[in-house]
Amino acid sequence: MKVKKLMLGEGNSWATPYYIATGEQEGPHVMVVAGIHGNEIASIRAAEKLVKLLNQQKLQISQGKLIIVPIVNQVAYRKRIRGVPDLNRTFPRKKKQAASNPLSAAVFQLIQKHQPEWYLDLHEANGLSQKDAKVLGQTLISDKGNPVVPAVRRTIKRMNHSIKSKDRHFNIRLHELPGSSRTAAARILGARAVTVETGWSLPKQVRIRYQLKIVQHLLREAGLTM
Repeated sequence: MKVKKLMLGEGNSWATPYYIATGEQEGPHVMVVAGIHGNEIASIRAAEKLVKLLNQQKLQISQGKLIIVPIVNQVAYRKRIRGVPDLNRTFPRKKKQAASNPLSAAVFQLIQKHQPEWYLDLHEANGLSQKDAKVLGQTLISDKGNPVVPAVRRTIKRMNHSIKSKDRHFNIRLHELPGSSRTAAARILGARAVTVETGWSLPKQVRIRYQLKIVQHLLREAGLTM
């Protein structure tokens, strides 16, 4: 397995590193992004830890390709803010439509270049969905009818089986979010696209662990790991 570090938007103020891990055999492509919102720290740390595990060869990609952008929005991350404008409303909403921000345009060009069959977007949200069905904390989100839904349900079942406190259990949400990277990847490229949302009220290390476990479950579902 090879792990390569590259730069997205080199020379721009928003330039950010990304990583590509390539297995020994041909296989599916999976893309993981975090930090579209600069204040969602646990999702960023989980993506960084994923890169570290790959570099240490503690996580092996048996086939295919894994593309990771740990901190999409470097400007917002440096300020620890969500970002202005909200980058996750600036991705293309339909084919042949351009993104409305240079950074989201660069990210979507990267998506188009690698044509991932699976697209995982790591986020954080307020609340715990087990306590309040209106909030997004502790949810996995996909678009209605997306072929990833059965894998998402299996992942939630595995996660909840390992979490003792029912208040921290995950739920599934199915809805499109036009302008988001997830819905763009699903609509335009037909990707199995998932947004991961951990609840901000939980301890940071717990949130990081949940994020990483969910990604690892989905990598196995995609066939990249054993």
